[in-house]
Amino acid sequence: MTLRVGLIGCGVMGADHARILRSDTPGARLAGVYDADGARAGAIAGEAKGVRIFDAARELIVDPEIEAVVIASPDQTHAELVIACIEAGKPALCEKPLAATLAECRAVMSAEVKAGRRLAQVGFMRRFDPGYRAMKKAALAGEAGRPLFLHCVHRNAVAPDYITSDLVIANSAVHEFDIARFLLGEEFAAVSVYSARASRHAEARRPQFVVLETASGVIVTVEAYLDAHYGYDVQAELVCENGAIFLSPNRPLASRFQGRDGTDVERDWRARFADAYRIQLKEWVASIAGGPTVGASAWDGYAASAIAAAALEALARGARTAVDLGAKPAFYS
Repeated sequence: MTLRVGLIGCGVMGADHARILRSDTPGARLAGVYDADGARAGAIAGEAKGVRIFDAARELIVDPEIEAVVIASPDQTHAELVIACIEAGKPALCEKPLAATLAECRAVMSAEVKAGRRLAQVGFMRRFDPGYRAMKKAALAGEAGRPLFLHCVHRNAVAPDYITSDLVIANSAVHEFDIARFLLGEEFAAVSVYSARASRHAEARRPQFVVLETASGVIVTVEAYLDAHYGYDVQAELVCENGAIFLSPNRPLASRFQGRDGTDVERDWRARFADAYRIQLKEWVASIAGGPTVGASAWDGYAASAIAAAALEALARGARTAVDLGAKPAFYS
């Protein structure tokens, strides 16, 4: 059986999902698309045979020919569309964030609990990156001892003009919040945020340094600098009692020429996490076909957004701030 997938949102990420579905996802095919920009939807549909163009997102969701949905539309539409998928009984892979507000995140979880089965997956693709998975496996093996510190670095070459100092946390550092939870397997109790001076490359936003504390005493640091200019660079080091576990750079080729010795640095996240996006879609499709549940749940999406909200409060107050996720529904245990 071939899973018929609908795509909502045909921008940068939507186009990438469409490409992977067309060329590198056995057991699935792109069957329908919707975008507010009809020309973008037409361009995606025209790249493969048998792809229908829908006039509305909900029309795509309820169509009996569509069996699962990838949501890559603007953030403020996510909650409504995921809930519509849940109510239609169709699995949804939604780009982060799960919702624009914490109240909307809770509404998604309530809809899923009411449905009685997990249908929503949040697109925190780093959970599928071979490097991060190897880090988690090594940590669980226990040879390095208990974790003490996790140091994370998130650098972009140049951020879009609309990214503010707040969005450095809410839009970018949120990836570190999720992957730290994935690696450590526990929740955060408190967060502090320190702003560096503005870079001469972007005086309207500041690099942010976030310090998170887990209930068991692990300290996580996150450097988020989105105007580093030299490229897209993600680093992680898990310091444990008996040693350290590093995220190796995803660069298989080194070169020497013109007096330099080194490796290239990716220009953006799509190149760095190309394998993660591909594996994410493959495993999502396999899970719908009866395989194990994978990826970030609606609870994980809520948790990442709640941590980001606490971090923004810490930034505004200039003080250490408690992270209170509330009670985790038994459904997600």
